[in-house]
Amino acid sequence: MISAQKSMAAFTSFSFLRNYATTGRIVAIVRASPRLSSSPTSINFLTPNHSRRYLCRASATHDEEAAAKAAAINADNGAPTIFDKIIAKEIPSTIVYEDDKVLAFKDISPQAPVHVLVIPKFRDGLTQLGKAEQRHGEILGQLLYAARIVAEKEGILDGFRVVINNGPSACQSVYHLHLHVLGGRQMKWPPG
Repeated sequence: MISAQKSMAAFTSFSFLRNYATTGRIVAIVRASPRLSSSPTSINFLTPNHSRRYLCRASATHDEEAAAKAAAINADNGAPTIFDKIIAKEIPSTIVYEDDKVLAFKDISPQAPVHVLVIPKFRDGLTQLGKAEQRHGEILGQLLYAARIVAEKEGILDGFRVVINNGPSACQSVYHLHLHVLGGRQMKWPPG
């Protein structure tokens, strides 16, 4: 599992660097350092003109921002999201919790040892928290309660974080309101 994550991190970072190299932002040829980062979305690189002590760190932050901006363009068009397809069981997922109004499943790109997404089964115009209206009060409460159930099921009830990304500036990439339940490691403050 860890080897697969490191391979994916190398592939993601290589793609990231290759894309930036063509735009002129990164012009040096790079090779992976002997030590891979523990983060699946970043990797350390060593440029050929520097000693082994000089490492550059590259991450997919810019790609995430670009994806969020692209997703925002079609945010309110009513088209099915990837989450709608997961709810309809058209796309497989690892379900952690489900009831008649809420679905919780493991994130395919976890940012913590435990990373579960909690979504309402019916969007009802709730593409992001900033679109919430008084009529959404019940489902918002159910989402938070489901986050607590997920934390208990995943064994992180003693310490977890709930995150809601709202809009492109917060890197929201799927416009179907969702909560990230993160835990299984020491969280840091400030978060972002």
